[in-house]
Amino acid sequence: MKIYHSTKDLKINNPVLTVGTFDGVHLGHRKILKTLVEHAKAINGEAVVFTLYPHPRKVLFPETNNLFFLNTIEDKAKLLEEIGIKHFVVYPFTKDFASFSSCYFIEKILYNQLNIKQLIVGYDHHFGKDKQGDFEILKKCTSKFNIEIFKVNAFEQDGVTISSTKIRNELLYGNVELANKYLNYKYSIQGKIISGNKIGRKIGFPTANIEVDKSKLVPANGVYAVEVFISDFQYKGMLNIGTRPTIDNNSEKNIEVHIFDFQGNVYGCVLKINFLKFIRNEKKFNNIEDLRLQLIEDKRVVEDIF
Repeated sequence: MKIYHSTKDLKINNPVLTVGTFDGVHLGHRKILKTLVEHAKAINGEAVVFTLYPHPRKVLFPETNNLFFLNTIEDKAKLLEEIGIKHFVVYPFTKDFASFSSCYFIEKILYNQLNIKQLIVGYDHHFGKDKQGDFEILKKCTSKFNIEIFKVNAFEQDGVTISSTKIRNELLYGNVELANKYLNYKYSIQGKIISGNKIGRKIGFPTANIEVDKSKLVPANGVYAVEVFISDFQYKGMLNIGTRPTIDNNSEKNIEVHIFDFQGNVYGCVLKINFLKFIRNEKKFNNIEDLRLQLIEDKRVVEDIF
């Protein structure tokens, strides 16, 4: 897959394009992307995903500090490539761009610069200034340039319309198994190992403290069964997210993982963590010994899951 940060002088054969954030690249998105790939093949064309970066809210409302994402742009690119997308346009979002109407965007970028043949959109898609470009408006705009437009209906599973917001909410409640089901893959975080207080080592449960991207959504506080990837090696593990109330009870959220059957120094390494199952809520114990005994039980539970 080719990644672009501009549309100037971009040569693509019979482009069939969709526009969106596609945060999570979940099952609902995959229905749109599958349609995109099928339509591209039908006209001997190539599938193109067009996204804006940074996220519009980051630019228009820079004071916003509660905006978290399921994917980094790099993770998203990997998922799109696995689906069969040939071209990924990561277009710079600016305040000037925010003033574009949907019709202006279609004419000046999608038609003049990309010369797209078809536009595929989701059932509830809106784009352009103030999100005024609903399907009917887009239909009128694309018809002027002989661009075919197709709307993909919502994807439902067990009577639930899957969306990025729905998945974020499930993760914020610790429902990682349900989130994984909607994503169609295991939710993950990734980060560099930083130095911790080393108390876990003293009670037989050494942990690696992980520093993740500040815009990445971290699931609810608690203990989880996880898969841990270090370079090309995979391990079992249990991960705690929270404020460590028994030890220091600070307000800062910590992410620390105990890796089973691992000996070695991981400081400075980058770890990837796949979430499998929520085990229990974080709690404050009366003393370190009570914490140690609970960790023994947690490990037994996690081992049973594996």
